[in-house]
Amino acid sequence: MGLIEQLKFAADGLLPAIIQEAGTGRVLMMAWMNRASLEKTLATGNTVFWSRSRQKFWMKGASSGHTQRVREIAFDCDGDTLLIQVDQVGAACHEGYRSCFFRSASLDGQTLTVTEPRLETPEQIYGKK
Repeated sequence: MGLIEQLKFAADGLLPAIIQEAGTGRVLMMAWMNRASLEKTLATGNTVFWSRSRQKFWMKGASSGHTQRVREIAFDCDGDTLLIQVDQVGAACHEGYRSCFFRSASLDGQTLTVTEPRLETPEQIYGKK
């Protein structure tokens, strides 16, 4: 049995995919995949996700150039979450940070801190809208 047959997609056909930088272990982002986007990822070696809001596929870096080359795909014991290790080019976050997890909260939830520098502004990445 192959990878896809081992997975348990939710009723909406989606599966969360946690994207981790292969060299550092840093969690870069989380996105959704369906069977077809996972098949495209396996076929191309670059991450392809399913956008719930736009209802279409998107390849990470297609418009920004900040691509993710897949190094390894793992899945959890329940088969309902993917962990994908990648070589990240540029910012993983559409806000221009290396990771989408660039903010931390104090344990009381009252203080928020930006924990890494912004690499580029969204305008630099995507141009003026």
